[in-house]
Amino acid sequence: MTAQHARELGPDMSNFLALVDLASETVGGAALAASDEFFAPKESLLRPEEPQWRADKYTDRGKWMDGWETRRRRTPGHDWVVIRLGLPGVIRGVVVDTQHFRGTHPESCSVEACTIIGNPSLEAICGDGVEWREIVPRVQLEPNARNGFEVASDQRSTHLRLNIHPDGGVARLRVHGVVAPGWEQLDFRGGLVDLAAIENAGIALAASDESFGRVQNLIMPGLPRNNGEGWETRRRRGPGNDWALLQLGARGLIERVEVDTTHFIGDAPAACSLEVCTTDKGLDYLTSDDCPWRPLLAQTPLQPNTRHVFEAALLSAGQTTHVRFQIFPDGGVARLRLWGTTAQALSIRTGLNRLDRLDPSQAESELLRCCGSTAWAQAMVQTRPFADVTTLKRNADQAWRNLDKFDWLEAFAAHLRLGEEPETGDLVAVWAREEHDSIHRAPAHLRQQIIEANRSYYERFGHSFVIHSAGMSAGQVLAMLRRRLDNDAAQEIELAAAEQSKITRRRLGKLLRMLSQVMA
Repeated sequence: MTAQHARELGPDMSNFLALVDLASETVGGAALAASDEFFAPKESLLRPEEPQWRADKYTDRGKWMDGWETRRRRTPGHDWVVIRLGLPGVIRGVVVDTQHFRGTHPESCSVEACTIIGNPSLEAICGDGVEWREIVPRVQLEPNARNGFEVASDQRSTHLRLNIHPDGGVARLRVHGVVAPGWEQLDFRGGLVDLAAIENAGIALAASDESFGRVQNLIMPGLPRNNGEGWETRRRRGPGNDWALLQLGARGLIERVEVDTTHFIGDAPAACSLEVCTTDKGLDYLTSDDCPWRPLLAQTPLQPNTRHVFEAALLSAGQTTHVRFQIFPDGGVARLRLWGTTAQALSIRTGLNRLDRLDPSQAESELLRCCGSTAWAQAMVQTRPFADVTTLKRNADQAWRNLDKFDWLEAFAAHLRLGEEPETGDLVAVWAREEHDSIHRAPAHLRQQIIEANRSYYERFGHSFVIHSAGMSAGQVLAMLRRRLDNDAAQEIELAAAEQSKITRRRLGKLLRMLSQVMA
């Protein structure tokens, strides 16, 4: 990542090549399925290294090619490959690299993306239940070239489908964008998270030198295989020292630091230090004398080929958004982990403490916002105080499992029917509107189909259709609704109860955030 990295709080997204490759196998991307891979496998598309050309290498099927290549299509249609992004995010640009494919490249391509919640089967992902949206319309491809296309969509994506017309070979597929982790779930889960990790939207903004290894490597997932997968600077012959600037994925409080010099034996730094600042300003400010850096870790010796962990040595620096990592005088570091608690998670912790202190009737009233069963809310009040969020979730699940069918039905009855607008503007109605946002934004005909299917569901089972639909498209909700209409009553009430439990967990997080604010 370079100093002109495009994601500095008000970024210029035109240079999408500076953004992380969301699909690379290095960050967990995977080619799930392809219409054909006769000559070369789909997995090669996501390799991080540049494609190779080996003039004299052949296989029993033809010329060896470093990429994905389909056979010559003799029937109508086109070939395709489905990719699961290693890092869900907002796609800003796609590169369809046809290097070394000259007379065998596709004539054109198009790219689609979608957002899938959970881990459905491959059949479901490739089936009709997924709503693909076109992010790159069909466009001509040049042979032996890096064909780059900007993407204007602001939607979060988890999967991508590359369509090639009609057939041919592609060496690499790069999907550049902005990481969009599920912070709501991470914050409510509790525990420390690596605030700088690339999978948590951390950004390596700039470094004094990247001669032998990119600074972005510091925050990549997993362990490096060699020192080429770390950050390494050239030998410093003059005064001063090297440094790296990082932007945290979310504002938070750093509570543990790991500086890993694995594989750096004769070229590890002699020492390091860490400073933090809290700002919404850009790189010019961060590198100026005006930026008020606060010490987090004083200059501390480092050992070669060692994973250093610092907790007690950390200074009180408060919540932060940016970190300056300094090494003395130069050298290489494999990974930097900045474990901490996000500002939102700290807010949730405050809300939990306030929920504990409410009188029983008020606490019951607040908990009923999360689940409409009176017996559940009363049981939860009796389990206070909650030691932590994990205890709160465990108690919520246990209280729900202890209820009978009639208590479940009471909770189901508190839900709005899908597609209906809330009549009031109370907090529960606002939450419901947010949870079913995709339905309310859906085209009128699709929304009407959901309302009609929901009516059939109520007539069949006698209770509202309950689904944890956050993040799902309207089409996915409709498909699930129609599928569950085929269940018997016993199956369906168990499924609805499981979905209610998910909704309750999500709303508990919202409740704690709300309590931390309104009672401040």
